[in-house]
Amino acid sequence: MEIAVLALGCFWGPEKKYGQLDGIYRTEVGYCGGNSQNTNYREVCTGTTNHAEAVKLEFDPKVITYEQIIKKFFEFHDPTTLNSQGPDFGTQYRSEIFYLNDEQKNIAQKIINEENLRLSGKVVTKLSELKNYCTAEEYHQKYLEKR
Repeated sequence: MEIAVLALGCFWGPEKKYGQLDGIYRTEVGYCGGNSQNTNYREVCTGTTNHAEAVKLEFDPKVITYEQIIKKFFEFHDPTTLNSQGPDFGTQYRSEIFYLNDEQKNIAQKIINEENLRLSGKVVTKLSELKNYCTAEEYHQKYLEKR
């Protein structure tokens, strides 16, 4: 199994969409890219933590590749809107790919470049090394209880 961590607006929609794909075996909502290793929704909403709402995926690369996951990333949200998706506004709703190694970084950068050509240079998606990911524990527990 491998891991991918992506921020593409509010984490609920992407978690559901990715969870329906073959090869994605576990999804988790959380926060990533911020100043500290722990945070919560209230803190993130202040805009001072630098965290983005993110979805963490555990996937089998023999069934779905990282490249396919990143291509879906660009299908699942609008990568041309800065710090917003639909009705949600704030830095926590930014478009960002968090890479875990150089291979992921190179694949993501290649696809960002392709999308930027396709979208006339309007892509605002950031590419960053994974930093300070933490589970959205208050929401993750509620999700588990509903199962």
